[in-house]
Amino acid sequence: MNTQSGERLFDLTRDDDQRMNQDTMQRFAANEIRVVAKDADEAGVTPKGFYNKTAELGLTLLPIPEALGGAGMARSPVSNALNAEDLAWGDMALSLGALTPQAFVNTLLDQGSDAQRERFLPRFCEGTFVSATTALMEPRATFDPMEPQCTANAIDGSYRLNGNKCMVPLGESAELTMVIAQLDEEGPAAFIVEGTPEGMTVKREEHMGLRTLELATLTFDNVQLPAEALLGGRSFDLQRFVNLSRIGLCALAVGCCQGVLDYVTEYVNERVAFGEPISNRQAVAFMVADMATELEAMRLMTWRAASRAEQGLDFHEQAYLAKVACSEHAMKIGTDGVQLLGGHGFCREHPVESWYRNLRAIAIMDGVASV
Repeated sequence: MNTQSGERLFDLTRDDDQRMNQDTMQRFAANEIRVVAKDADEAGVTPKGFYNKTAELGLTLLPIPEALGGAGMARSPVSNALNAEDLAWGDMALSLGALTPQAFVNTLLDQGSDAQRERFLPRFCEGTFVSATTALMEPRATFDPMEPQCTANAIDGSYRLNGNKCMVPLGESAELTMVIAQLDEEGPAAFIVEGTPEGMTVKREEHMGLRTLELATLTFDNVQLPAEALLGGRSFDLQRFVNLSRIGLCALAVGCCQGVLDYVTEYVNERVAFGEPISNRQAVAFMVADMATELEAMRLMTWRAASRAEQGLDFHEQAYLAKVACSEHAMKIGTDGVQLLGGHGFCREHPVESWYRNLRAIAIMDGVASV
């Protein structure tokens, strides 16, 4: 069935695998993420052993071919978005940390060479967490993800990397980093950097939110990279990478906002003032209804973009619109969640203030959560 504009509708019915994954992810979010999130945020560090627990979910293992040690399942942007949404209900920062290696794996599967897949992907099939990340963002006010100023120059069969990257998740501990840089006059390209080579420095960043994510600034000063570090040759599709990342970020925002809505709905129904629940007040009820409406719009726009990506259709416009909507409404839902708690919203006793701080990152991040 087609719409009047000729675009396909998309099916919102989860298949059996997606329903099973949803149960698994939701249990993990409730039992392993939500229970440690507050202390982790306070300390600004990820709980010891947490990421190895997430490795047991098989997020990076599933799409890797069986010949390389993986499960050989078809990559599914819709399933990946659903997983991100369910995990982020527990905590967005810890979930993004767990999903960051998946962005590396997905991009390698999507655009890497056979030799690069054979070299790096078996590492992700050993049942332990591999700290792999992507570095796209740069520390300047006019940053455009499609026009990186970090440069790579081809010299004598190798590459020399120069520039700065910021807000790199898992930046302090990354074993593998996919760096997006401008390759001579040819346009953006991606390079796989192993460990911390000579000329590369790492500095931890401190932000109001995402405090457990090890966000870092990476500086490259004439870092020498071998020819095989260039991802998939000279035809890297940066726009596709950015679009898929935007869907992942939107899914994380949806999950976190669902957590906010669930929490404040219970709170306003139980909080009694002047002899009745504050949810009986029209202003409170309308605010909760607005949050639910905005959240549903975010969710459907994200699912639509993911569905088009899965069908092999163009999804640039849908990913962009979803990111714009989620950037705006996620911050508003976080703000309204704090507001509905009144004075309690300013207290760190309740988790809504940390969700508010995390959600503000949606508007400024790119290139970290490719589905």
